[in-house]
Amino acid sequence: MNITLRQLEVFCAVADHGSVTRAGEFLGLTQSAVSASLAQLERQLGGPLFDRRGRTLRINERGRVLLPEARRVLAQVSDLVNLLSPDGGDLVGALRVGSSTTIGNYVMPFWIAAFRRLHPRVTIQQIVANGHAIETAVLEGMLDLGFIEGPPRAGGAEVEPWLPDELVVFAGPTHPLAGAEVTPEALVSPGWIMREHGSGTRQVFERALREWVPEFEIALELGHTEAIKRAVEAGLGIGCLSRLAVERELQQGWLAPVHAPFLDLRRQFLLIQRRGRHVTRVLGAFREFLRNGAPEAPPDTKLRSKTSGPLSRSPG
Repeated sequence: MNITLRQLEVFCAVADHGSVTRAGEFLGLTQSAVSASLAQLERQLGGPLFDRRGRTLRINERGRVLLPEARRVLAQVSDLVNLLSPDGGDLVGALRVGSSTTIGNYVMPFWIAAFRRLHPRVTIQQIVANGHAIETAVLEGMLDLGFIEGPPRAGGAEVEPWLPDELVVFAGPTHPLAGAEVTPEALVSPGWIMREHGSGTRQVFERALREWVPEFEIALELGHTEAIKRAVEAGLGIGCLSRLAVERELQQGWLAPVHAPFLDLRRQFLLIQRRGRHVTRVLGAFREFLRNGAPEAPPDTKLRSKTSGPLSRSPG
């Protein structure tokens, strides 16, 4: 058996992109070259690694076993190239990170841009999804790092506190609760417009509100932060999101805060990594930058304290 690095690169790209065509575009290879490489790898390993559904390829159980090991081998080779490179030790490599919605849209772009200004030969691909999906992808080896807004749901991840954050309750400017200081009773049935289950923001919000209001009315669930803001602005109900996500709208008067001082809406953004994952030179440098960097970004997104101590274990 003579498995090549190119075959492993092709396999990982097809797993990531779900099709031979998109994997070829990502790798700069023709569709036929990708198909041939994948077919040869499957022959060498004695069976298919994907289920074929038309032009879509979905990784099967055998493929899921191979995927983290293939990524580990490719990462080790990349680290070896970095170590022996004759260019003065510049960082060269690629990272795949996943961020839950608030972090991915309002925080991580500043950090990625700042890191790449220091290390322009490193490429970083970011996936944005809800926290549960990011955690799953990290544990399955599809991502090098994950950034989530609520506690992990499963074991198997190393967890490190990263940035502080705070949620804010808000309404449209003409809503009866706009700008008001409210009692717990006022929050029972204003028509909440919330993120979907699996969202870290919703998890933190429900935990805080249920201490005061065991049952409350959810009028609408939406899977995107911007959709929630627009629905609240239109007067369909009230919402609760990270202050990072609504700061501009609050300043412009398009949305108005609803003051609920009894709610503890503070939280910590978390960095997660699969326990035992090989830490490449590039990954180690990025993690160290996240602990100590200071990108040009709104003040609330900057790291307020160093968190370079030992990683803690995730609950469960």
